[in-house]
Amino acid sequence: MMSRIAIRLVMSACLMVVALSGGSALAAPVGDKHWALLAGRLFPALTALAQSPEGAQVASSMRAERRKRLDACQRGAPCVLRASLWTDAEMDEVAAQAAPALKPASRKAVAADDGVSAQVLRELRGLNAIVQVYGLRAVPRYPQIDGPIDPPGSAQFNATLADAMMLAEAGRDDPGADFDPSLAVAMALLDANGADDAVAFEPLDATYNAAALSSAPTVDWKRYRYVAIIAPGVGPTDLSTPLSARGKLNVRLAAQQFAAGLAPFVIVSGSGVHPKGTAFVEAVEMRKALVERYGVPAERVLIEPYARHTTTNLRNVTRRLLAMGAPLEREALIVTNPQHAQYIEGPDFKARAAAELGYQPGQVTARLAPTALIFKPSIASTRIDPSDPRDP
Repeated sequence: MMSRIAIRLVMSACLMVVALSGGSALAAPVGDKHWALLAGRLFPALTALAQSPEGAQVASSMRAERRKRLDACQRGAPCVLRASLWTDAEMDEVAAQAAPALKPASRKAVAADDGVSAQVLRELRGLNAIVQVYGLRAVPRYPQIDGPIDPPGSAQFNATLADAMMLAEAGRDDPGADFDPSLAVAMALLDANGADDAVAFEPLDATYNAAALSSAPTVDWKRYRYVAIIAPGVGPTDLSTPLSARGKLNVRLAAQQFAAGLAPFVIVSGSGVHPKGTAFVEAVEMRKALVERYGVPAERVLIEPYARHTTTNLRNVTRRLLAMGAPLEREALIVTNPQHAQYIEGPDFKARAAAELGYQPGQVTARLAPTALIFKPSIASTRIDPSDPRDP
């Protein structure tokens, strides 16, 4: 009997022959809603450019040359991957022309605190990172929890890569990849590897957080000492445990502070990260415990189910605060176990945030107790960065 890998390689070869023979020439272009969602989440500025009539003129000559470069690869995977990478000069050219090509509403929607050009550069560098990690075997930032589904260089990896290249070719005309074929390559690599975590809970605020967001406009923020109580997740050590003991501690601490009337909302933050392969999402399990065990009203709890690290716990919570219209000039209260609290207020956390995010997601202004920190969020947390494609 043929092995699974051998079957996949044979199927890939057969499908590639069909593609090369022109079998797809009669196919009509279609839009993948999942790709559109993923592209909008990872590449908001590039997506806005693709959807803008003026965006077609941005670096048009250079982008035409890029398409020719990709066409010359004749669908050879190593060549396509290398040709998909953006040079510094190409990135600078797009970044310089992007802002004038977007209407004011689009600029406001995609620009972070540092502007459209900086956002475009982040997205193109992030696109390069996706191609390098999932296609060219570069080591991801967190190899224990990130990266391709198969060991780089293995037969399984090569089979998945071949599948991704066919998917990219078939989706080259997808509206979600309209700005440049490299977007189809990046999204196909993520799709083939099941690394589309960035949209796993979308539309987050229209579903999971709808009740809380609908009640937010009626809140008199001045009545409360803090805009929210933040409870970061702490992953368990085995695959069968939904919520770790320290996660349960954070839930109880949050429930106590909410019962004291210190804030109108609790935001629980954490993805399904530890241990690798877990089926449980920390934020979901913490919300469940708050509502079922402590009676916190469901409409007063928001989940933030994407953060994979403490740095992004605080970054992503800031985004949820903005989504519900909370005043960012006000402070929030972080509750967590003493060791975690000590880490968050310490120099190692600041150094890690600077190295990985490029900024501080906020500032710890005081430690009220071993388990409580006052946190002032930063608007810099609105910067979308697809170099971490599972949680941009």
